[in-house]
Amino acid sequence: MTDTEILEALARIPTSHLSDNLDRLQGIAGLQRYHGSKKLIGRALTVKVRPGDNLWIYKALTLGQPGDVLVIDGHGETSNALVGELIMLYAIQRGFQGFVIDGAVRDCAAFLDAGFPCYARTINHKGPYKLGPGQINVAVNVCGQVVNPGDWVVGDEDGVVTFAPDLAQELIAKALATAQKERGIKEEISNGQLYQKWLFDTLEKNQLV
Repeated sequence: MTDTEILEALARIPTSHLSDNLDRLQGIAGLQRYHGSKKLIGRALTVKVRPGDNLWIYKALTLGQPGDVLVIDGHGETSNALVGELIMLYAIQRGFQGFVIDGAVRDCAAFLDAGFPCYARTINHKGPYKLGPGQINVAVNVCGQVVNPGDWVVGDEDGVVTFAPDLAQELIAKALATAQKERGIKEEISNGQLYQKWLFDTLEKNQLV
């Protein structure tokens, strides 16, 4: 599949179905969404910064390509916001698709107004320092999930999932199969009967009926 085909497919797939087919072991938990309802899809440009310092985020912004998602390892420190409205505006101008931040964000109203995808641990009005050091395009840790440069990043109302490019085609196929299976379950639920095969199969397997 081409990147365009992958993008089109991922636009129709919820993160929950991706997560289920990654054995429910992969994905980022613990971040809040600050932008509204727009879905986040793109490839990771990773940056690791000193807690509370965004100097190397500035550098990463100049290196990004349209379609990138800036994934920021801020070590989970929330004493200072790492990005705000000005960085968001420049990222939009550069063609970034969104931010995933293991740290804090500020100017959250601007992200909501712009609809620019942003996931972060929390909000903090205190701005960052600009001293460094940092690293770009290295493996980073976001809430316990390792994200590598070039990984696919998908975010929606349920959170953020990342995965390696070589998993994309198989994962998409499995997720679409999950969606088809769930459509069948929804139809069964709509029949209004107590007995539901999908439910009773699980109960019987665990000797609860």
